[in-house]
Amino acid sequence: MKIRTDIVKKGSLIFGLLLAGFSTFGQNSVIISGQDPNRRVITTAVPFLNFAPDSRHSGMGDVGVATSPDANSAHWNSGKLAFIKDDLGFSLSYSPWLGKLVNDMSLSYLTGFKKIDEFSAFSFDLRYFNMGDIQLTDGRGNELGEFNPRDIAIGGTYSRKLSQNFGLGISARFIHSNLSGNISNSTGGNEAKAGISVGADIGLYYQKPTIIGSKEGSWAWGVAITNIGPKITYNSAEDLDYIPTNFRIGTTYGIFFDENNKLFLSLDLNKLLVPTPPIYLTNEDGTLATDENGNLIIQAGKDPNRALISGMFGSFADAPDGFSEEMKEFTVSFGAEYMYADKFALRTGYFYENQSKGGRKYFTMGLGLDLNRIGIDFSYLVPQTQNHPLAETLRFSLLYTISSN
Repeated sequence: MKIRTDIVKKGSLIFGLLLAGFSTFGQNSVIISGQDPNRRVITTAVPFLNFAPDSRHSGMGDVGVATSPDANSAHWNSGKLAFIKDDLGFSLSYSPWLGKLVNDMSLSYLTGFKKIDEFSAFSFDLRYFNMGDIQLTDGRGNELGEFNPRDIAIGGTYSRKLSQNFGLGISARFIHSNLSGNISNSTGGNEAKAGISVGADIGLYYQKPTIIGSKEGSWAWGVAITNIGPKITYNSAEDLDYIPTNFRIGTTYGIFFDENNKLFLSLDLNKLLVPTPPIYLTNEDGTLATDENGNLIIQAGKDPNRALISGMFGSFADAPDGFSEEMKEFTVSFGAEYMYADKFALRTGYFYENQSKGGRKYFTMGLGLDLNRIGIDFSYLVPQTQNHPLAETLRFSLLYTISSN
C-alpha cells in the first residue's frame, strides 16, 4: 500500500478508516461525504478506540454496556466494574484485522482489574492497533521507505457502587497515533507528526434480580459516554480533528431456567457525539463555493469546526436532514448469550448501521469456556454483504481470574 506525503493530514485519517473497514472516502472526508446526500459518514481520528476489543462482546453483536461485568468492562461501561465478583483478573485479546485483505494488521487489548473492597474496584487497559507496513512515497511517486502506522491507548478506571444496585465509573486514557512518521507535507511545507490526545469516560450501571414469568432472572441497564477529549492533530495546531466520542445506552435481561441453564438478551444503541458533515454550496460547474475570505459556504447543516462540548451536545441536532438523519446515526446491536453451569457459553448477535452512515451490517457468533481460573473466548464475524473488508474477522481472548472466595 502507498500513502502520498501531500495528503498526510486528511489522507492519514482516511487511510486509517479504510484500514478499519468502515467506508471509502476521498482526500477530504468532510467535504466529499458531506456533498453526497445519500452517504454522509461521520469520520474521526483514532477510530480504533471504538472497535470491540474482546471476544465475548464481539460475539454478541458488539453489545456490552449492560452485560454482566468482566475483565473487559472498562471498554464498555466503567460503571460495571465495581460489581465484578472476582478479586483479581487479567484479559488478553487479539484479532487479526482485515485478514481477508492483508496479513500484517492486528488489534490487541490487555486489561486487568483489582477489587479494592466490597464497594469499589480499579483497572488498567492497554490497546494497540498495528496497521502493518506501508510504502511511503512523495507527490511524484518516489519511494521514501517503509513505515508501520500504529495507534496505542493506555488508560485507568475507577468504579464504585453508589448503592446495592447502582454503580458509577470513570476512566482516563492517553492516546498516541503515529500514522505517517516524520515526513514533510509537499504542499504546505508542514512536517507530519504523531497525534497525541487524552480521553475520559463516564459510565452508569444498574442491576437487580427480578422475576420473569415463573423464572428467576436479572435485569440491568447502562449508559456510558466514552473518549471525551480534545481534538488531535497530525500536522499544525490549526488543523485539528475530533476523536471518536461515543454515547452508548443499553439493557440486558437474564432468564434463569434452572441452576445450570441461563439466557441473557442484550440491546445496545450507539451514537458518535461528533458533528455531522454539512452540505456545502457548489458553483454551477460543480466546484465548491467560497465567500470573500475563502471559506466554504454551508448550504445545509452546521459548521463542523466546533469546540469539544459544543460538538458533543450539538451532534444531536446538526444533521442537514434534521431529526430523520439524526436517527440514522444510531447503530443498533443485539446479542444473546447462553450459559451452562457458568462454565460454557454460546453467543450470537447482530450489528446494524444505516447505509448512509457507513452501512456496516453483520452477524456474529462466539464460544466461551471457563476452566476454573482460566477462561477462553472466541468470536467470528459474518457480514451481510459479500467481499466485505470485515469478513471472517476473528477475535481470541484469554482470561485469568482469582476468586475472592
